[in-house]
Amino acid sequence: MILCDDDIEKRIDERSLVLKPFDRKLIGPNSIDLRLGNEFRIFKHIAKTHIDPLNDSEDYTELKVINDGEFFILHPNEFILATTHEWIEMPNDLAANLDGRSSLGRLGIIIQTAAMVDAGFKGKLTLEVANIGKMPVKIYPRMKICKLTLHKLSNPCKNPYSGKYQGQTTATPSRISKDKDYD
Repeated sequence: MILCDDDIEKRIDERSLVLKPFDRKLIGPNSIDLRLGNEFRIFKHIAKTHIDPLNDSEDYTELKVINDGEFFILHPNEFILATTHEWIEMPNDLAANLDGRSSLGRLGIIIQTAAMVDAGFKGKLTLEVANIGKMPVKIYPRMKICKLTLHKLSNPCKNPYSGKYQGQTTATPSRISKDKDYD
């Protein structure tokens, strides 16, 4: 079941779903808009010949902070990591899908992400953002960048998310090297 605007507001009011900072204007009929944060991770194309996911490779990106009122230009075929302005805390009985905004998609900006936000996740969401268009596009901190559609689970989960991205506060590079299933 997808939560409607009234159910989303109730969850936020009773604090079983946390969104900080929260603005009621972000709630749509069946989703919550999230805004772009100030931190971006840019890939170091010149400094690295490749990325090895089996080795800790957090040095393949560079953190860039953009002040409010400034902008970041996303060039055609460019891929960056960004973060949401909002911190979220998902309860154990809700999961969410993250989707880009159609209005930005029409400019060539897409959010390529592992679209599921697990029950129990806490933190800012890292967004994988790409410009598949033919022209550079300015993106601004605090602009609406994506939306969360909330789904009620059949029961509260027994094992809420506690993974390697729990509590992230910035655009976080891949931590796939911390996976233990490569042996």
